[in-house]
Amino acid sequence: MKNEQELKQVVKARYAKIAEQGKTENAASCCGATTPSNKVYNIMMDDYADTKGYIEDADLGLGCGLPTQFAQIKKGDTVIDLGSGAGNDCFVARYETGIEGKVLGIDFTPIMIEKARVNAEKLGYNNVEFREGDIDAMPVSNATADVIVSNCVLNLVPNKQKVIGEIYRVLKPGGHFSISDIVLIGDLPKALKDDAEMYAGCVAGAIQKTEYLQLIANQGFQHIKIQKEKPIVIPDDILGKYLSQEEVKTFNQKAIGIFSITVYAEKPGTKLEKLKVTLSEISTTCAPETGCC
Repeated sequence: MKNEQELKQVVKARYAKIAEQGKTENAASCCGATTPSNKVYNIMMDDYADTKGYIEDADLGLGCGLPTQFAQIKKGDTVIDLGSGAGNDCFVARYETGIEGKVLGIDFTPIMIEKARVNAEKLGYNNVEFREGDIDAMPVSNATADVIVSNCVLNLVPNKQKVIGEIYRVLKPGGHFSISDIVLIGDLPKALKDDAEMYAGCVAGAIQKTEYLQLIANQGFQHIKIQKEKPIVIPDDILGKYLSQEEVKTFNQKAIGIFSITVYAEKPGTKLEKLKVTLSEISTTCAPETGCC
């Protein structure tokens, strides 16, 4: 397996290619941009068709859940979407926040950012912004977001603990996240685990379900719960790119669990605490002796 920076470059190159494909092409492959299965599988994605705020042009078919459906977004909220792609979940979140709120999408693939901005401009959404950057070093100030969502992205980041730390940093006290991601129960065959292409394909970068939840708890999040869980089945012809026929048979017999889960958790505190911090900063920077008040 490549090192952290090399993996990031593999993922970035792959998702740049995905941005140039249509949803149908992406849905017919393992998380996009691979040789299509000889059966047309929507291997990971959920159907957004009946979701309010859904914009088909922004849906590249790359998700593994519907995190915005469970995110409890309220009018006026500030929402951040990690790995925002062409803007799909941002536009759904924008429907929930209304014009009173703000939605910020972060993605490290320039062509995805460009595509998302074009979509936002066509829609006339002035309260939806897209920033280029890594989600393990977000270009966002502390305590900015009421809600964070993400759809099948954390599994693509080598240092997951760092991303979870960043989520904690940019959430307001009392804020929460709802994230859909891929996790494992049992070990993947080495040929899958060590392949950079399979890593970028949303599988090899996944970690054990118990480890994933423990990382969230270790960061200090509370009220952690799984909002939805579904199994992911990789077609034999895709497995056959990496495993022999006998190995594919063994893999299927072991019934290794590959799951999409949507996880919810809250940052301790209340939004009133954030207000107190803000007022304290104002009083410090605008004290009477400074002459600015």
